[in-house]
Amino acid sequence: MKKLLPLALSLTLIACQNNEKKNTDNEQTSAQETSKELTEAEKRLEKYVPVKLTTNVSKLTENQRLMIPSLIKVGQIMDGLFWKQAYGHKEEFLESISDENTRRFANINYGPWDRLDGNKPFVEGVGEKPLGANYYPKDMTKEEFEAADLDNKGSLYTLIRRDSTGKLTSIPFHEAFKEDLAEAAELLLGASYYADNEQLKKHLMLRAEALITGEFFKSDMAWMDMTENQIDIICGPIETYEDQLFGNKASYEAYVLVKDMEWSERLAKYASMLPELQTNLPVEAKYKAEKPGTDSQLAAFDVIYYAGDCNAGSKTIAVNLPNDEKIQLEKGTRRSQLKNAMQAKFDKILIPIAAELIDESQRDYINFEAFFANTMFHEVAHGLGIKNTLDGKGTVRAALKEHASALEEGKADILGLYMITQLHAKGEIDGDLKSYYTTFMASIFRSIRFGTSSAHGKANMIRFNFFKDQGVFIRSAEGKYTIDCDKMNDAMNALSAKILKLQGDGDYEGVAKLVAEETVIKADLKSDLERLSALGIPVDVVFEQGVEVLGL
Repeated sequence: MKKLLPLALSLTLIACQNNEKKNTDNEQTSAQETSKELTEAEKRLEKYVPVKLTTNVSKLTENQRLMIPSLIKVGQIMDGLFWKQAYGHKEEFLESISDENTRRFANINYGPWDRLDGNKPFVEGVGEKPLGANYYPKDMTKEEFEAADLDNKGSLYTLIRRDSTGKLTSIPFHEAFKEDLAEAAELLLGASYYADNEQLKKHLMLRAEALITGEFFKSDMAWMDMTENQIDIICGPIETYEDQLFGNKASYEAYVLVKDMEWSERLAKYASMLPELQTNLPVEAKYKAEKPGTDSQLAAFDVIYYAGDCNAGSKTIAVNLPNDEKIQLEKGTRRSQLKNAMQAKFDKILIPIAAELIDESQRDYINFEAFFANTMFHEVAHGLGIKNTLDGKGTVRAALKEHASALEEGKADILGLYMITQLHAKGEIDGDLKSYYTTFMASIFRSIRFGTSSAHGKANMIRFNFFKDQGVFIRSAEGKYTIDCDKMNDAMNALSAKILKLQGDGDYEGVAKLVAEETVIKADLKSDLERLSALGIPVDVVFEQGVEVLGL
């Protein structure tokens, strides 16, 4: 037995070594197979983390629950209309893609261009994305459009097409999409039947009419009059981000919302402070002479359905509407904070980014309350500043054309931080100011990852480079950022004044120069963003949503 023991032990060791080798080989083979299995389409999908859009439907009345399916169907129609504006024939395009993951990614992006990667094509043979999306003929030049004698060619609500002779012509949305809009209007009227709130009922009826006629003023005014409604829908052609040729054409989208009554009540007081904040803006008096409307509202919602433009690529987490400058000056706007979507982005994206890029000594300053406030006051700040150029030639939006959205988003970001600073000094906002500043900086990294093809991405890149030049942060050799809050305060005031002046002067050339020079992602930042991707930190969210998800 004594002689057998070493032999048995030896055989056991050999067997173990063989098993270990097999296990190692299996692990390597498995890793290789996994690597092979992870296609380019799967890697692209990893940019998005799934999030379920829900709310506590038990808090709603029976009539409110009965409204929601019809409102979601309206959203689905808006979604189809945005496909037509952004690309063209959705079903034909998706059916042409054989790979399921590529098809899913195309659905997220409403076409074959990656919205989080500078609109790079990911389907072979499609070419570059037209700057004018599908609002204009693909072969149309800027010069041809500007020289054309067309009715309402600069309207938000027209498609530009060629007639049988090849001449440019304009077609109103409500004519081009007549059947779809009639169906959406019928659904809104059906939902109005269940509306317990009279203000909501009136708005739904007027919005139904507006979709058919293309006249939105009355329904927007009625929407601004709503204060006590718990259910809400935003739908129609609204934002102009998709038109990167001129910034003229509005995109169809929809949000179905459930108001958080408690949070909304807490926010209501800030709207009344806008006139004083406007007066104190850090810029010459002539750039802040306009008086913002005082009927502005702040409200918090659970969003239960996204559709169309707001659902394409990076997802909106707060909304400031209406965009009509006349309504803004007369009544102000409503700033809707999409609280559940905001919380998802904070938990799943911002916290992991901060853990990797913000210096450990400052990470404890990052919290959801600061993120919520920064986002909320971004929307409030859209109401500050100036809507019409000082030369009397029209709106800032018309003067700055395709650059208007990027500069407006940049204004809202930096003036939102200015508002927080002012209100904190007055004792109207609690907490450590460093929390707001540090969370603001961390969120720049989050938004830069949307890419510089988006208005928000451009705005964040401009601010990042401005902050860098002003010494607002120090980057360590390990790629960790430490924020100097005093310098951030100075840079905030300087950038606010710069943007407000560019807007008031309607300085198209100045804004074009700013965008061209300051939206460049330089080497250090590029390596930091690549590090985030290598760690598998998602860039944005993609929603699981609808009647079934809500349990209705």
